[in-house]
Amino acid sequence: MTVVLESVPETTAAVRRRRPRRRWARWIPYAILAVYALVGGVGPLLIDYNPVYTSLPDRLLPPGSHVSSGATAWFGTDGTGRDVLAQVVYGARTSVLIGLATVVVSCVVGVAIGTVAGYFRGWLDTILARGIDILLAFPAILLTIVIAGAFERSVLVVVVALSATAWISFARVTRGVALTIRERAWVDAARVLGVRPLSILWRHIIPFTAGPVVALATLEFALVVLAEAGLSFLGIGLPTSAVSWGQIIANGKQYLATAWWISAIPGVALSLLIITIGILGDQLTARYGRGHVR
Repeated sequence: MTVVLESVPETTAAVRRRRPRRRWARWIPYAILAVYALVGGVGPLLIDYNPVYTSLPDRLLPPGSHVSSGATAWFGTDGTGRDVLAQVVYGARTSVLIGLATVVVSCVVGVAIGTVAGYFRGWLDTILARGIDILLAFPAILLTIVIAGAFERSVLVVVVALSATAWISFARVTRGVALTIRERAWVDAARVLGVRPLSILWRHIIPFTAGPVVALATLEFALVVLAEAGLSFLGIGLPTSAVSWGQIIANGKQYLATAWWISAIPGVALSLLIITIGILGDQLTARYGRGHVR
């Protein structure tokens, strides 16, 4: 007698029990980024901080200590008596603002160049494509350091220096999408009907680049924040009047053995932000990547 074993499909209840977990896990990166945005946007309004203020009696206090004014330094103080918590909060605002500004500028420039090169082809595409190849031959961080070091330290210079290389990725992605979309039937029909090329780009090409561009923007945002912290760590990024996580880490490197919290806490905040944006970027790439353009 032969017993036939059939695979029993999962019950509907088991499938439903798994789905909420996946949905909640999917929203974790959004929640963490919302906390960073809230801290960077509202935190400076609630916490007073003077970047040039020094209080030598309160220097190198560990987290949770009380300062001479009676307040509590929840993240401790640095080598000049400045509150590390206030520096982290103001540094979050700086990183978010510079990251958003750089991504917006790079996105506008890269999408414009990429769509024009991919749609018109010919000599224009050749010139733009070769220009991108030439820029890719130089290390991005080296070119950024050269631009940032050649001018006076300011937020505008940092944004320009970071945007000088960040737009290349947007241009390459949108050029590939434009090369694919320009051969579609509705684009050919628009050409036959005499629609202007700029209207075709705006109405029939650029909308299809939105998904890949948004996915790429999240990854570029993480790279920009990390690059800005690197420039500030080297002392060629923001001026001393601005607070950056890179500056805080650099100020605490000489106290790593005795006051680890000065560099460790902003380093953890920076790492958590980069990892969260990377996870979110992977999710968006899987959903809106180039492979999903139909």
